[in-house]
Amino acid sequence: MAIDYGPLVVFFAANSLLPGSQLERVLAATAVFMVAIITAMAYSQIKSGTISPMLWLSGALVLVFGSLTLYFHDQTFIQIKPTMVYGMFAAILAFGLITGRPLLQSLLETAYPGLTPKGWRLLTINWMIFFVAQAGLNEAMRAWLDWDGWVAYKTWAVIPMTLIFAIANIPMLMRHGLKVSDPKEAPIPPEG
Repeated sequence: MAIDYGPLVVFFAANSLLPGSQLERVLAATAVFMVAIITAMAYSQIKSGTISPMLWLSGALVLVFGSLTLYFHDQTFIQIKPTMVYGMFAAILAFGLITGRPLLQSLLETAYPGLTPKGWRLLTINWMIFFVAQAGLNEAMRAWLDWDGWVAYKTWAVIPMTLIFAIANIPMLMRHGLKVSDPKEAPIPPEG
């Protein structure tokens, strides 16, 4: 979780603690976010010998949209990055459902031992719907809130929503064969 959520927490802290105008804080927090995601990817590679496909995607988008934010001095780019990540995750999961390729299963199979094919299908549908909802919520919050409000929403609302959603899926997973000694061990997909 530190690898997935650490860069976002660093982004929030930089935005909250650094002095300056809103634009200066946006640019500084974005630069720090970019360094934090690269650090998380490097740590993942060193610690586990691999970087998950979702972390690659998230890291690439942070670097692209962060670079656009810094170049154009426009916070919109870093704010639409989560919408793009959530949309891509939802599309990838939908593609897996349509083509009969359990993409979520191939990514998380070792983390969910014993889960039945029906359980994988339900989990995929649940996360796909969650990602679509998060994309819509991000766009609504981006339009409705000012910069600081949006950063607070991303940090203090999205992370808890993701954790609660993941935990809410555990009873369904248990009914479909999941064997976990401690429900807290169930993995959580990365945040956008």
